[in-house]
Amino acid sequence: MTHSSPTLYRPFLSGKYTVSAGLYRLGVQPVPFVGPDAAEALETHTFALDDTYPAFVASKAAAHARALHQYAGEAGLTPALRWAALDFIARTLAAESEGCMTWDGQHFSNAALGWTAALDVERGTVESLTKAAGPLSDLIADIQPISALDFLALNAPEDLALLARHPATGADFLAAVHVMSPQHWHPLDKLGRDFTFVHAPVAGSGPLNATAPRLVDAVISRGPFVRFAWGVAMSDRLDHHPAAPPDADRAQATAFDPDRAFVRVERQTLTGFPEAHGALFTIRPFIYPLRQAVADPAHARALAAAHRSMTPEQVEYKGLTALLPDLLAWLAGQAAGQ
Repeated sequence: MTHSSPTLYRPFLSGKYTVSAGLYRLGVQPVPFVGPDAAEALETHTFALDDTYPAFVASKAAAHARALHQYAGEAGLTPALRWAALDFIARTLAAESEGCMTWDGQHFSNAALGWTAALDVERGTVESLTKAAGPLSDLIADIQPISALDFLALNAPEDLALLARHPATGADFLAAVHVMSPQHWHPLDKLGRDFTFVHAPVAGSGPLNATAPRLVDAVISRGPFVRFAWGVAMSDRLDHHPAAPPDADRAQATAFDPDRAFVRVERQTLTGFPEAHGALFTIRPFIYPLRQAVADPAHARALAAAHRSMTPEQVEYKGLTALLPDLLAWLAGQAAGQ
C-alpha cells in the first residue's frame, strides 16, 4: 500500500458551482483540476489508498461499533449483482494495494489490518475470519463483520453503494449501502429508492434528475466513470451522519475561522455490471485545510467565484448561510495576496 500523500483535487477551479453528472471516463478522459498546479491527470484507479488510510479505518470502525445499522443495509439486492460487485471490489482492492491485500476468489487478506476472511461472494457471507498482528490490526481488533460487503468495505477508504435496475421495467433503485462517511445525510433514507429520490434533497438537482434515465443507463452500460462533488466544511471529521456525535461543522454557533476550515472533495467512481443489471458507486472524501486548497491567489479567486454562483438554496444546503460573507471576505484577501 502506498504511503503517498492524498491527491489534491480542486473541482471548484471552474469558478462555478453546478449540480451535474460531471462524468469523466475512468482511464480515458483526463481530470482537469488535479495536483498543486491544477494539471490534467488521467484517473485510472477505483480505490485511493494513501497515507490517510488509517484515519478511514479508524473512523469506519468507530461507526461500525456505534451503530452499523444506521450506515449499512440492503434492499432487493440480487445474487447476480451481489456477486459481480463483491468480486470486483475484492479484485480491484487487491490489484491497487501494491501487494498489501490479496484475493484468490475465496479468501481476502489485508496485511495492514492483519485479517483474512473466507468469503462467499454469491451468498454475500463471511464464512470464516482469522486475525493476526498487523501494523493497523488494533483498529479492527473488536470488529466482527456481518457480511462480505461489510468486510470488504472495512478494508477500503471508500464508501460503497449498489444501484440496481429492474430488467423488465427499467426502474432503478438503491439496492445496498455501506456509507460510513456521509456528509450530513442518512444512508438508510435512500435505500430502496430511485436515483431521482436519492438526489432530490440536493439543492439545484432538478436538471440532474431530469437526465436520470439516460444517466443510469450510461452508468450501467458504459464507463467506468469518475466524478467529483465539493464543499467547504468547518470540521475535518469524516463521519457526519445525523446520528453521529455533533462537532463544529454546521453548528449554529459556528464562526468562520480559516485555520479551522476545510475543503471537502468527494471523489466518486461508477462501475457498471450490465449482465447483472446494476452498478457500483464508490464515494471517497478528500479533506484539505482551506489554506492548502487555495494556496495560490488564482485558486482563492476561483473558490470565491464558485460560491458567489450558488443560489441561496444551495448556500443553505451546504450549511454556509452564516459563514459565507466572512468566507468571501477572507478569500478576497487571499486572492489579493494578503
